[in-house]
Amino acid sequence: MATFDLAVIGSGPGGYVAAIRAAQRGLKVVCIEKDKTLGGTCLNVGCIPSKALLHATEYYHRVAHEGHLFGIEGENLRVNLAQMMERKNQVVKGLTEGVAYLFKKHQITAIFGAARLISTTHIQVGSETIEAKNILLATGSEPIPLPFLPFDEKTILSSTGALSLSSIPKKMLIVGAGIIGLELGSVYKRLGTAIEVIELLDRAVPNLDKEISKNVQQILTKQGFTFHLSTKVTAGKIEAGQVKFTLEGKGEASADVALIAIGRRPFSKDLGLSELGIQQDKMGRVVIDDHFRSSIPNIYAIGDLVDGPMLAHKASEEGVAVADLLAGDKITLNYLAIPNVMYTWPEVACVGMTQEEANEASLQTLIGKFPFKANARARCSGDPEGFVKIIAEKNTSRIIGLHIIGPSASEMIHEGVLAIQEKLTLKSIAHASHAHPTCSEAIKEAALAALGHPIHI
Repeated sequence: MATFDLAVIGSGPGGYVAAIRAAQRGLKVVCIEKDKTLGGTCLNVGCIPSKALLHATEYYHRVAHEGHLFGIEGENLRVNLAQMMERKNQVVKGLTEGVAYLFKKHQITAIFGAARLISTTHIQVGSETIEAKNILLATGSEPIPLPFLPFDEKTILSSTGALSLSSIPKKMLIVGAGIIGLELGSVYKRLGTAIEVIELLDRAVPNLDKEISKNVQQILTKQGFTFHLSTKVTAGKIEAGQVKFTLEGKGEASADVALIAIGRRPFSKDLGLSELGIQQDKMGRVVIDDHFRSSIPNIYAIGDLVDGPMLAHKASEEGVAVADLLAGDKITLNYLAIPNVMYTWPEVACVGMTQEEANEASLQTLIGKFPFKANARARCSGDPEGFVKIIAEKNTSRIIGLHIIGPSASEMIHEGVLAIQEKLTLKSIAHASHAHPTCSEAIKEAALAALGHPIHI
């Protein structure tokens, strides 16, 4: 029987990062993955393939619809969907092979198969039993289906199916106006698909700052999205090659395909958790303490399997923290400094508190905003939509939130991450030189605006 210091169940961005870090700290590590390749949802059927398609379709859309503004003209521009999907697959293949290489480099044992806990120190994988002093659960999450219409990945799609369509649908219904739905909706909207989004709540991406959320919806509507807000899908069927949804009090909606993006749930089934007495909440998440320990002290859990935002980089940070804890360090994560990004166009990125959260906490705030239409680099690149919004605590001027909708938001947000992590003030940003012309100058200007003296508005 093989014996290890740490057994990691799941090789997504939480699990594989934890395995590498633990091996770097001198532990003997095994990582168990139920699928055929390493990398988990993120690398195989999530973050990476979706960004590859978003990037490709953005190229196409900009040349097709805005090229003439830049003096770029051409004829017979068309989409080769098969080649687009093949490039996406090659990107995924290269990155998953990269993880395998890193495992080999750090002498991490990889075992493929479904894992099940049979004791506090033993794991069954097929006919093999693995012993480990410590176990890390990093099994991630899976898409939630509609209760009355399961995924078939042909007409009723999860995000996985939407990443591998063989043809461009004429019309797509998206149930759920969250990040996943709007990103994948953007992919197909750019390719010519009519997009209708059905959302139970009264606004799109409701987890964002309300002002940002409103702007997102306005911009996507201008791009051709149709939104049905405060709308509940009560029934559905597939009829004559079409999916048809009954909308409570609002008739029917139909399309060639439907993407169900109503959320994800922890993947905890068949792991043997309840048999060992590992405590879970009503959502199926593993309950952990401040050191990521479950109700069994040598069994840890991270990522989508525990409470908190379902973000790949959040899982990675937790994975590193567990590995360092096992090596004897004391680690504290600042969850307020973990960013979130939506890769639509324009991009949306945020970190820290929203204006609504600050108000609910009865904080007195200073708020500064700066529009990209007043930013030279954004005007040069033809991206004048959106703005930067910075939030600071009034008494201390300490930055507690940064929210961006605009070009390069995913890259710019880390200035806010560092500001919150290091408890910087508005003056820290406002008095720091920012290269010109860059989109990041908008952050400096927003900080200046919060202080009462922006330069360019």
